[in-house]
Amino acid sequence: MTIEAFIVKYLSERLDAPVSGDIPENRPARFVTVEQTGSRFSNYVTTATVAVQSWAESRAEAMALNERVKAAMAEAASMAEISRCVPETDYNFPDLTSKTARYQAVFEIVHFF
Repeated sequence: MTIEAFIVKYLSERLDAPVSGDIPENRPARFVTVEQTGSRFSNYVTTATVAVQSWAESRAEAMALNERVKAAMAEAASMAEISRCVPETDYNFPDLTSKTARYQAVFEIVHFF
């Protein structure tokens, strides 16, 4: 299993919005996407940088969904597969092409798969 697939499954069980690795073809009003943006392997430890994007119809709704994502991710290190999940940053990140409100939270995750 990839870290993306693991986080998609993890968040799907904890959020009240659809979560996927891709933007859905028929976009719901609110949804979350997960993307690994980098990784490194050192001393037998794998660390991934993961961006979680919260999409919604308004900036306020995207920000509220982003807060729920951050709360869920704060508990991710309680899973056996993850030893550390540290938030690096989060920010307003509107999709200029579709003019959709979006927030992005970036996490550094140490995982064992």
